[in-house]
Amino acid sequence: MKEEKVSINDLEANYKIAGEGPAVLILHGWGGSSDSWKKVQEILAKEGFKVVVPDLPGFGKSLTPKEPWRVSDYVNWVNFFTNYLNLNDFYLVAHSFGGQVAVKFTILHPEKVRKIVFCASVAIRPKPGLKTRIIFSVARFGNAIFSPRYLVRMKDAARNFFYILLRHRDYVKANGTMKETIKKVLEEDLLLDLPKIKKDTLIVWGEDDKLVPLKHAHIYKEKIENSKMEVFPKIGHSPHLEIPDKLAQVLIKFFKS
Repeated sequence: MKEEKVSINDLEANYKIAGEGPAVLILHGWGGSSDSWKKVQEILAKEGFKVVVPDLPGFGKSLTPKEPWRVSDYVNWVNFFTNYLNLNDFYLVAHSFGGQVAVKFTILHPEKVRKIVFCASVAIRPKPGLKTRIIFSVARFGNAIFSPRYLVRMKDAARNFFYILLRHRDYVKANGTMKETIKKVLEEDLLLDLPKIKKDTLIVWGEDDKLVPLKHAHIYKEKIENSKMEVFPKIGHSPHLEIPDKLAQVLIKFFKS
């Protein structure tokens, strides 16, 4: 396995590449990196695949964009990245936030994607329930409370608290422009885009996923033609870390089918 650097639009990024054969591109989730997919990458490489896993900008060893990005910015970056490595007709695997990028990428560049795998992917933003609506109402009231200059310093702490209530702990962990980036990412709902995916699709999910509940997997299955679903019992949001060997074998079977 090699670790390389690439500069795209003056932004240096890190990626890992291993193996020879049909290409597999893996897009990690928010807060993840190529390191989190190392075990799966090694298994796929030994089975005759060329596996590429970038640290998306703002994660791992890649530099952080100077300005906040939207999902479309990540899609453009992935397109430049695959052009740089001359990757075409590849298998696309996307976890969590990477799934948002993968949905738009596959729709915009279908000629590049052979098959696609959504692993506990985030692309759907369900309508807020009563609890969420109450939290947003309190948050709007809080903006007014913290508007005086002498209370402005408390505003970030209050905002972090509300994001925790909404289970968006990634926002609290993010720094600098990535805080604004995750806000832009959370604004996007790609439910209406799912039917536009016309590639053979595999949906893999942990039965006990608390971050992105299993009901999301069933929505993917319903909206995407030519899709199959594999559910891992007693597994949470990160099958690639919890059961990398089993996940890799499921991927290999799908790629070769």
